[in-house]
Amino acid sequence: MKHTARPFIISFIILIAAVLVSFLVGSVFIPPAALWDLIKSALRGTTSALDPNGSFAAILFQLRAPRTLLLILVGASLAGSGSAYQGLFRNPLADPFMIGVSSGAGAGAVIAMSIQWPYSTLGLIAVPLAAFAGAILAVLVVTQLARVGKTIPTTNLILAGVSVSAFASALTSLLMINSTGELRRAIVWLMGGSTLTGWNPVLGVLPYAVIGLVVLLVMAHPLNVLQFGDEQAQQLGIHVQKTRLIIITAATLATAAAVAFAGVIGFVGLVIPHVVRMLWGGDYRRLLPLSMICGASLLLVTDVVARTIISPQEIPVGIITALLGAPFFLWVLKRSKSQNYW
Repeated sequence: MKHTARPFIISFIILIAAVLVSFLVGSVFIPPAALWDLIKSALRGTTSALDPNGSFAAILFQLRAPRTLLLILVGASLAGSGSAYQGLFRNPLADPFMIGVSSGAGAGAVIAMSIQWPYSTLGLIAVPLAAFAGAILAVLVVTQLARVGKTIPTTNLILAGVSVSAFASALTSLLMINSTGELRRAIVWLMGGSTLTGWNPVLGVLPYAVIGLVVLLVMAHPLNVLQFGDEQAQQLGIHVQKTRLIIITAATLATAAAVAFAGVIGFVGLVIPHVVRMLWGGDYRRLLPLSMICGASLLLVTDVVARTIISPQEIPVGIITALLGAPFFLWVLKRSKSQNYW
């Protein structure tokens, strides 16, 4: 029991530490004593004695707290979806970014933005739904292009993903050629640098991400069975096509919600599932939840780096994840040719 719980305890400790760092660090540093007093004062409904003018409270509760929660949802969605895609396709290079799902979601979201819906109630519904439509179309096209009989070879998956990503990116760029002031923010957004602040983006991501991630957790056992192959999975009582459809829909929904409000952030869904698998094994009953927790932690840490390295300016967090993830991708590509660790 202790051995089973240890990975979760370690992961939660890292996540809590990342949350605290995200609250404390930025262009304005909030002292730990002030942070603790702010939280206690908020629970009591009073003003903190260490923050009489309310500046720390405004930074914490209007900027950093919603941003932290948004990044937790986004990181969990991308890492959980990446883990599910890798298991579903039995391919170590399948993740939302590499197979074109993120780019498809980005194109769908930009189409919705081009109609100039603000992030009001209509925008909170329309943008993630448009992103989901683009993402599901992308994954369907990629799987059809890459499939050879009943298998999806790694090379085919990469080539199809790159092709679909290029097309989706070209469509996105075309929409932004004559962009309005609102759409110019999409340039930063497409690099994984959301310009949205406050609690509205969190409310926009929350229902879609939670639904998608909960469904993936429920499908952990069927994902384990699918690793034996479709025929054996059917013999063990798994409805293969229905299971695949549910997993693809849930993973794509979570990815689309993340992209719609946080931008296109690559490699989180590739790096985290591999690290978790190497540390704690490939049982999806542990791999999925641990990937979600660790994905949230990674995105929080990279966000802190992105907003402090050249403070007060911010680097889009997608640039940081790409700098970390691209070398890791090359290592995984080389490793997948010489080893089979599924």
